[in-house]
Amino acid sequence: MTTPEHNNPRHLRSVLAVRFSALGDVAMTVPVLYSVCACYPGVRFTMVTRKAMASIFINPPQNLTVVGVDLDEYKGAGGLLRLFRRLRREHSFDAMVDLHDVLRTRVLRLLARLHGITTAVINKGRKGKRALTRRTDKELLPLISSRARYRQAFHAIGLPVENTFEGLYGAGGCLAPAEAFASVTPDKAPGEKWIGIAPFAQHKGKIYPPELMEEVVKELAADPAHRIFLFGGGAAEQPVLAGWARKYPRVTSLADKRHGFAVELPLMSRLDVMISMDSANMHLASLVATPVVSVWGATHPYCGFKGWRQSEADIVQLPMTCRPCSVFGNKPCFRGDWQCLRGIPPQLIADRARAHLR
Repeated sequence: MTTPEHNNPRHLRSVLAVRFSALGDVAMTVPVLYSVCACYPGVRFTMVTRKAMASIFINPPQNLTVVGVDLDEYKGAGGLLRLFRRLRREHSFDAMVDLHDVLRTRVLRLLARLHGITTAVINKGRKGKRALTRRTDKELLPLISSRARYRQAFHAIGLPVENTFEGLYGAGGCLAPAEAFASVTPDKAPGEKWIGIAPFAQHKGKIYPPELMEEVVKELAADPAHRIFLFGGGAAEQPVLAGWARKYPRVTSLADKRHGFAVELPLMSRLDVMISMDSANMHLASLVATPVVSVWGATHPYCGFKGWRQSEADIVQLPMTCRPCSVFGNKPCFRGDWQCLRGIPPQLIADRARAHLR
C-alpha cells in the first residue's frame, strides 16, 4: 500500500521509535511498526529496543531497521547522551516516537526536542487503569489496547497507521520452514496435533498454579495424536517443565536450553493452539497467527493487553468482583487465596484447547 505524500504533512524521512521492555510490550509494537512501514514506504523507520529482544522482528519491512542496545553500556545521563548521539549519527532521524515513557526514554525525548526534532509519546492511560484495578468502585470498562496507544503516538507526528500486518510469516496461514526448528523436532506428522503450553509469567498474579496446569498437560497428553511443547526459560521453571516432559508421553520441554526466537517462533507458527498466561508467549504466538487460549487471574484483558487478533472465546477467566486487582499481576492477593486462578478448573482450559484440535 502506498500512502500519498500529503498524508505525511511534516514530510518526515526518518523516524526513531523506542521501546526497551518488557518482552510482551515490545512484541505488541510489531503489528504497528510493520503496518506503519507499509503505510509510508518512503519513510525510514528505526526501532530501538534491548539487544535480547531485537530478534523477534522477523522478516522486517525493507524500510525498518531494528537496533538492539545493551543498556549497561549507556548508564546514567552521560550514557544516554552517548546513545542519543550514536542514534542521531547513524540514523539521522527527524522524528522520535517514545513507545515506553520511562525515565530513559524521557531523557532521549528531551534531547530530541532540544535538537529541534519532532517527538510524540505513548499515552499509557494510567488514570483509566487505576480506575479499573482499584479495590472499590471499579470502573469495569475495556480500555483501548496497547497497540492502539502505539498507533496514536505515530498519529501524533502526522503518520496515521492503517492495520496491514498479517503475521511474521505473512498472510494466508504461511508457516515458517521446518528447518528452523529441526534442532528441537522433526516436522509435524500427518494427523498429529501440536499444542504449546507456556505456564509461567513474571508475576504470581498471572501464573495458573503449576499443580493444576500439570492436570491440563496430563489430560491433553493422554491423546496419542497430541504432541505438547512446553515454553519457558527461568531457572525455577526448567525443573518443573523437565519433570512434566519425563512424566508424560509426547511432551517436549524447550526450557532445557535457550533456543532463541529464531527457533521458538517458527515452532510456534506450526502449533494448532497455544495455552498461555497473560504473558509474553501469548503475544509471541499471536505474532505468528497461532490461536491462544489465554488464562487470566489478577490481570484482565480490559487493561488492553489481549493478544493480537485473539478471540474473546479463547479467554479463560473467572467473573470475580475483585478482578482485576493489578495491571501487571505484581500485587499480593488481598484475599490471600488467589481464587481468581485456583478457581479455574483444568478441564475448562483443556476443553478450550481441544476446540482448536478438531
